[in-house]
Amino acid sequence: MPVKKILLVDDSKTELHYLSELLVKKGYAVRTAENGEEAHKRLAEDKPDLILMDVVMPGQNGFQLTRSITRDPNFADVPVIMCTSKNQETDRVWGMRQGARDYVVKPVDPDELFAKIKAFD
Repeated sequence: MPVKKILLVDDSKTELHYLSELLVKKGYAVRTAENGEEAHKRLAEDKPDLILMDVVMPGQNGFQLTRSITRDPNFADVPVIMCTSKNQETDRVWGMRQGARDYVVKPVDPDELFAKIKAFD
């Protein structure tokens, strides 16, 4: 199933704006959430085809949120790509163990990001 709708979860308005603009220019429908609570609301409203997930956020962090989403039978089939400044191998491994399907380090290289998204088409 081609990826058309992306949920972008990040507590940085700058990052949300930058990534949203990149994705919209490529033809994706983007919805945003600034924290875990908002992300759950967005999921309940409309199931995305893919989620781009920041890690460092207030309240529920991206690892915890990824784990709760990927273990929910309603959303287990939605791929999550961690999109974070945490660039240690241990962070990447931990993210994947929480259910993420891929991992991108900020600042995001647009070509790398689109290649990773396309892999789920």
